[in-house]
Amino acid sequence: MPPLGLLAIGGPVIDAGHEARLLDAEFGPLSTRQIVSAATAWAPDAVLIGHSGSTSAHPASVEIACALKAALPDVRIVYGGAYPTYHAGEILASHPQIDVIVRGEGEATAPLVLEAMASGGSLSCIAGIGYREGGEPRLTRPATVIQDLDALRVGWELIEDWERYQYWGAGRAAVVQFSRGCPHRCTYCGQRGFWTRWRHRDPARAAAEIGWLHRTHGVGFVDLADENPTSSPRLWRAFLEALIAEAVPVQLVATIRAGDIVRDADILHLYKKAGFSRILMGVETTNAGAQERIRKGSTAATDREAVRLLRRHDILSQVAYVVGFEEETDRNLLEGLRQLLAYDPDQINAMYVTPHRWTPFYRQSAVRRVVEPDRRRWDYRHQVLATGIPPWRVFLWVKLTEAVLQLRPRALWRVLAHRDPGARRALRWCYGVGRRAWLFEIGEFLSRGLRRPAEQSLAEFWGPAQDAEEEALTTALRVRAPRLKERVGSVAAPLGADDQRPSRVS
Repeated sequence: MPPLGLLAIGGPVIDAGHEARLLDAEFGPLSTRQIVSAATAWAPDAVLIGHSGSTSAHPASVEIACALKAALPDVRIVYGGAYPTYHAGEILASHPQIDVIVRGEGEATAPLVLEAMASGGSLSCIAGIGYREGGEPRLTRPATVIQDLDALRVGWELIEDWERYQYWGAGRAAVVQFSRGCPHRCTYCGQRGFWTRWRHRDPARAAAEIGWLHRTHGVGFVDLADENPTSSPRLWRAFLEALIAEAVPVQLVATIRAGDIVRDADILHLYKKAGFSRILMGVETTNAGAQERIRKGSTAATDREAVRLLRRHDILSQVAYVVGFEEETDRNLLEGLRQLLAYDPDQINAMYVTPHRWTPFYRQSAVRRVVEPDRRRWDYRHQVLATGIPPWRVFLWVKLTEAVLQLRPRALWRVLAHRDPGARRALRWCYGVGRRAWLFEIGEFLSRGLRRPAEQSLAEFWGPAQDAEEEALTTALRVRAPRLKERVGSVAAPLGADDQRPSRVS
C-alpha cells in the first residue's frame, strides 16, 4: 500500500516550494545499503523518515539515519511518527544522527522545519518538534491540532509507478483518510492519544478524491485509514452517499466498530453500494472481563450480530482477535476459539497484544514479564508479554485458531461458491497470502527455538509508563488551521526573503 503518512507530508512540502522525492523502501524490501545508495545519488538537503510500524520500526529507522549521516554528513534528518513523538527526548539524546523530531501531526510542521533549516533560522519558535540546542535535546511547545483536514493535500504525484501498489486482488491501491482520531478510550490503543480527538474531512471532498484517484490513476482499491470513521452517523452517511454519487468501481475497506455496524443496520445497503467490500472489526478479545478492563465498549452478542449483518449484505467480515490481554490459560484460549466459531467471520486476523509506553495498558501491564526482548518484533505478530502458559503453547493456540477458522467447511465453501464474484476473488487472494504468512511464521518460530519468559517485568525492561503524556502533546483548540502558505509566511517573514531557498527533500 502507498505510504500515506509520507505522502501527506509531501504535499505541503512541495507546496511550500521544496523539491521532493519518495523512496519507498518496502519494495524489495530495500536494504540499508540500497537506501543510502538511492539517497546519495540524489544528494538531498534533508531526509524525512517516517513509518507506520511504531515501536517495532524504530530500530530500522535509527539504522537508516546512522548510515545516511555516514554517507552524507551534511544531510539533515527529520524523523516523525507515533513512536518518535512520545520518545523524542531519549531519541535525540541517544542518536545524534537525527536532527529534528516532529511530534504529532506533521503536515503543517514539516514545511516550517525545512524553511528554518534552509534559511538558517531558529527552530525554537516552531511548535511540535524536538531538536538540539547546545548539544542538549529541546522540546518545543505542543502544536495545534489541524482542524481543517482538507486544507493540506496529499502529494499523490510523488508516486512514480502506481502498478507497484496492488492489494486485495483488486488492482491498483491507495490509502485515504476521511477522519482522524477516535472518541473511544481503549486502553491499549497507540493512536487515540496521538490524534488527540476525532476530526473529519468534508464528506464530498473525501469522496471526490477517491473518484479522482480512480479516474486519474486507475485505482481500484482504497483502504480507509481511519481509526473510527463512523463516529458521526450523519457525516458517515453523507460520505457514503457522496461515494455513491462518484459512481466509480472502487472497492473499499475500513476498520469499523461492531457496535457501529449494528447501529447502521438500516443503511448497510449504502455501505455495499458505496463500494465497501470488507470491514475489519476489532473484536480483540471474546472475554467479557478483559473487554471491560481494556474499555472496549462492546459485547460478544454485538460482535456476533455485526458479522451476521455484514454477511446479509455480502460484505466480508474480518475480525481482529488479540491474544495476551491477561494471564490466559489453555481454557481461556479454547473458549476464545469457540466464541470465534460462533461469530462465524469470513476471516480472522490473530495477533498478540503489544504494549506502548504512552498507553494506559502499559501501566496496567507493568508487572507482567517480557517474553520478547527484541523490540523489532513488537509488531503484533510476535508474543511480547507472558501469559499463564508457556509461549510455545500460546503460539500453537494462535496457529490452531487461524487454521480452524479458515479451513472449516463453511469458510472454504465461501471461497469456492460465494454468491458475490468480487467476494470470491477477494477471499481467494487473501487465502493465498494468508497461507504463505502462516507457513512463514511457523518456520520462523521453529528456527528461533523455544523461549522462556524473561525475569524482568515490563517496567524493569523498558522503564516507567508515559500515559500521562498520551493526550498532552497537541493543543486541541477548536479553531480552523491556517492554510499552509499563511503558516510559512508568518514564520519566514522575520528571516528576510533573501535568506530563503527551497531545499531538496527525500
